[in-house]
Amino acid sequence: MNKHLTISGRVQGVGFRYSAQQKAMELNLVGWVKNKPDGTVELEVEGDRSYVSEYIGALKSGLTPFIQVDHIEEQTSKDHKKYNRFSIK
Repeated sequence: MNKHLTISGRVQGVGFRYSAQQKAMELNLVGWVKNKPDGTVELEVEGDRSYVSEYIGALKSGLTPFIQVDHIEEQTSKDHKKYNRFSIK
């Protein structure tokens, strides 16, 4: 399963990308995460459907006390881009 996410809230300058990468690696997911100029974070994640769902649930909870996720836009794709790892762009 592949999900493309745009995440808004207090997600820049609070360790979101690093925390998102660590959680993805813990769940054996691949993809990438990057900050956008508008203050949101863009993320693409691939892997087993149940792990992707668990991952998105963890993102919604904020991952750390410093992160506050207000909204996540999700797009699902059946295409797999075959990433090798989860990277921070």
